[in-house]
Amino acid sequence: MTEAGVFVGESTGPFPGSLDADLIRRYAVATGDRSARTRAGLAVPAVAIVTQIWAAQEAGRGALVGREVQASASGGVHGEHDVVLHRPLVPGEPLRTWVHGFAARPVGRNALVTLRYSTLDGRGEVVAEQLWTTVYLNATCGAIGPPVPDHSFPADARQRPVGEYAVTVDADMPRRYAEVSGDWSDHHFDVAAARRGGFDRPFLHGLCTMALCAQGLVDAVAGGDPDRVQRVAVRFASPAFVGDDLRVGIYEAGPFRYAFEADSAGSPVVTHGRLELRGDRVR
Repeated sequence: MTEAGVFVGESTGPFPGSLDADLIRRYAVATGDRSARTRAGLAVPAVAIVTQIWAAQEAGRGALVGREVQASASGGVHGEHDVVLHRPLVPGEPLRTWVHGFAARPVGRNALVTLRYSTLDGRGEVVAEQLWTTVYLNATCGAIGPPVPDHSFPADARQRPVGEYAVTVDADMPRRYAEVSGDWSDHHFDVAAARRGGFDRPFLHGLCTMALCAQGLVDAVAGGDPDRVQRVAVRFASPAFVGDDLRVGIYEAGPFRYAFEADSAGSPVVTHGRLELRGDRVR
């Protein structure tokens, strides 16, 4: 009998943290955020909550992912990420994050395993949730848990383009992002490590790529106000390489909803992107 890929219903944590003004300012610099409020540490960028789960991700993977999946996989890549913000985060507020086994399913020769991260404030209320789906290569698992929430690109959205923009992945961006996220994985800095993973040169962190997409959308459709963002979700198709431009296309997908996709050097980098806004301004 094939082992379930994740222990649904089990959790580990809490992992304490906080997005203080200094971290917000450094995150804004790391990702090239142009918002005056975020660069001053006065507002939390929509995707900055991911900086609170690196330790939780490592612990959750060890405690909640099936042993057979971990032992048999030839490697793993970040497949999808979905961030839901139940309210705007307040700079400096204390946060605690729990990791939960959410779902797993076999897809072709690989196993897709999703962990859910619930971040609570000082009153014990959930302020943010994240779904991190890892593709375990050449591994299999039994299907368990619910489907992940949909964020597929609506076919008719291409008839409603909003705009596009481009940003350069500069040579120092991986280091700046590692300093604020804690992710110093070798393949972001070392050519030999990148080649061992099947790539010819170092590449940007996926969650930094997600941040670049999100802040461009915030500028384009939310008046530059990150507090209006309620959800950002992406599927990672391939990395953005250091030195290349990332080009993002934005499309209307319904009231306060936008679809987006990004490519770099002619290859898709982010597909099935979704940004959802709160209907009313919160400031």
